[in-house]
Formats: sequence, structure tokens, C-alpha cells
Amino acid sequence: MAKHLLLSLLILPCGLVAVNALQPPTLQRYTFTEPHMGTTFRIVLYAPDEATANKAAKAAFARVAELNLIMSDYRADSELMKLCEKAGGEPVKVSPELFEVLQKSEEFSKLTDGAFDVSISPVVRLWRKARRSREMPKAEEIKKALELVDYRKIKLDAKNRTVQLLLMGMLLDLGGIAKGYAADAALAVLRQHGITRALVAAGGDIAVGDAPPDAKGWKVGIAPLKNPQAEPEQYLLLVNAGVSTAGDAEQFVEIAGKRYSHIIDPKTGIGLTGRRSVTVVAPNATTSDGLDTGLCVLGVERGLKIVEAREDVAALFVFESDKGVEKTASKRFAKYLWPETK
Repeated sequence: MAKHLLLSLLILPCGLVAVNALQPPTLQRYTFTEPHMGTTFRIVLYAPDEATANKAAKAAFARVAELNLIMSDYRADSELMKLCEKAGGEPVKVSPELFEVLQKSEEFSKLTDGAFDVSISPVVRLWRKARRSREMPKAEEIKKALELVDYRKIKLDAKNRTVQLLLMGMLLDLGGIAKGYAADAALAVLRQHGITRALVAAGGDIAVGDAPPDAKGWKVGIAPLKNPQAEPEQYLLLVNAGVSTAGDAEQFVEIAGKRYSHIIDPKTGIGLTGRRSVTVVAPNATTSDGLDTGLCVLGVERGLKIVEAREDVAALFVFESDKGVEKTASKRFAKYLWPETK
């Protein structure tokens, strides 16, 4: 509707028809930021006035805060942690949001043959400690933690909306999908407020709606592998999509001269070594966020097979080799590139 003039007809006393062209309201750009989920959430939106923009952004951030109370593994009072307290026990009825995220997580775990696994938390906690102490987790500690890592031991009952953690001591970590899910949820709230031209960025996970009024899409940069603060070498042009990047640019630890990523291989319990990142474009940020970590673990050859098998997903693999930084893109990735960077 915004692309066209709205016509109102007024019948004059003499019987003539006068056409009054009503211009749609001019949309202004507004930007908002708030800290949530251990990162900065940024909302960029186009609205007819400041009051509308403020109200919508406030509601979107409130939704993100609500989801954090459900999915945080840092808060002992979160719904996720209360579920984990009952690991090894009976099925637990959970909120629609938590059930949906766990359903999606199971889907991505199956798709990546367990390279993405939300039950990785016992191992993640060892590596969080390692980043603080700069000491390698002991082999026996990793072995013991890995005994609790198996997404197949998370039993979901869609009919009753219950979750049962079959192993006592299981701990879940939704850090590989919750931010993307929250970005999608925030975008949905903005739409409920009549704002369709918007972008929600949750760290490395971004959800975008309709294009800005003066552009064909949202311009999103892909940070260089070795210097995430540098000017992006490539940009994407996105509309109604999600994009996420997984890598070790900001979270890693060096132990005895070796660099270990915060991304852990669920099969070995060891943080990934060797510089790499994966950027995924998908229909929504839940999907892009849920896939990027698993693809990063799998690497180029295995990861590309998964991406090419789906028509709704594209990915760019960036990795460091003896030849320098190399890039491998899936067949559909080029169509999302900003024209000047193709």
C-alpha cells in the first residue's frame, strides 16, 4: 500500500468527481539498543512517528526479556534451569516457547548428526572455567561431562507439551539458538504494532522484515575472520530473512600457545581449533542460529552437503589454512550478496 497513492473520491454538488490524493505517512528511521541475553540487542525500524516507534520497541524488548527468563542457563530461576533440576525424573510440562525451541533444537541436532546439541552444557561449563583460568580441562573431567551429552536423551511429548531429561545431571544450554529465536520473536512483536520494516540484531544473529522505504533490502556486513572490528569485505542484501554467524572471533582461549574456540565439538568435548566461521542465511533467525554452530563443527565438506540439500538455506564457510584465509560458498549464497560485492 505504501508504494501507491491512496485515492479518496468526493462527489461535488454539481455531480463532478474530485480526486484527492492522500500521501501515505512518511516513515522515519529509529534505532534502539538494550542489553539482553549476554549481548546487545539492536532494533532498527521505520515508523510514522517517535511515539509509535518507542511503543513498539519497548514491547519488543519486553518480549526478549521474557524469553530470557525462560531460556537462560545463567539464571537459576529460569524455566530452563528448573527443568534441568528435574533431570532423571518424570516428564515436565513446559511453556510453548521452551517446547518450540527444544523441538527446533532436536531438528537441527538430527540434521547435523549431533554436531549441534543443546545438552552440551556440562562440557561448556568446563570450558568457561578454562577461559577464566587459562588451564586445559582435565581429560577425565571432559569424559565424565560427555556422558551427559546426548540430545537423544531429551524426550519431547508434543501432545502433552512435556519434556523429560532421561539422564540425571543433564544440563541444557540454548546459547546456540535462543538469540535467533528471540530476534524472530521481537520482529513479530514489531509487526503486531504495525511495523514491518525493521531489523533486530542479537549479537551475531539478525532477523529482518520488509525492506527499508528507500532500499531493496537490509544491508548486512560479514565481519572479516581475523578482525571482526574491521570493515566488512562482503555485504548481504536481505528481506524477510535471518542471518547468523558462528565463529571464534570474540570468544576463545589460548592455552599453551593453542587457540580453542568457545564452540565445542559434542563428540570430543574439545573446543574447535583452527580459525573458522560460518555465516548462514535462512528464512528466519531461529533457523540460521540453529544451523551455524553445527555447520561450524562439521566443517566445509560435510556442512555444504547439508546446506545444498535445503533450498531455503545458504551458507558461507570461511577458514584459515596454510594458504591463508579461504572462503567456500554454497550455490545459493551469491543471490544474497549486496550487488557491489558479488
